[in-house]
Amino acid sequence: MTVAFAIIAVLTIASAIAAMTMRNLVRCALSLILTFAGLAAAYLQLEAQFVGFAQILVYVGAVAILIVFAILLTRGSEAPQQPIVSSGWKVGCIVAAAVFALLAWMIAATRALPTKPSAPPEITVHQIGDQLMTKYILPLEVVGLLLTAALIGGVIIAMREREIVPVTSLPKEGHS
Repeated sequence: MTVAFAIIAVLTIASAIAAMTMRNLVRCALSLILTFAGLAAAYLQLEAQFVGFAQILVYVGAVAILIVFAILLTRGSEAPQQPIVSSGWKVGCIVAAAVFALLAWMIAATRALPTKPSAPPEITVHQIGDQLMTKYILPLEVVGLLLTAALIGGVIIAMREREIVPVTSLPKEGHS
């Protein structure tokens, strides 16, 4: 493991923890964007260029920006009044640790893992892009439409909230 990969991993984990524990939704969304960017950097560090750039384009460039727009358009930046930690957090931590230990033991004890690493496939980013633009163009377009529909839905929700006029701002009868 290189020093750069370790730094990227620590920053990614720290930003993911920040995204889970912050009370301000805007800061939480920005931490999530940093987590997505850290994952993309880890993919690029592991020489998985296509997955890294797809992570940047899809998650950092589209999904995270949609989250920020949705939060800002629906005025969800106010911190909730509920406690940040639920009453059963200790039980949750114990269950999570037990599941992690079980999965780690099962992975270590399996015989399905190859003893020697296989040769990496000789597929280039150009070949993957060519397949996306020919054979898999329909799923790519569906994802684009889904993201566009999510953005339009956020705008419609924000517009409906602005159309509702509070009772205190209506003109009183008899006054001109």
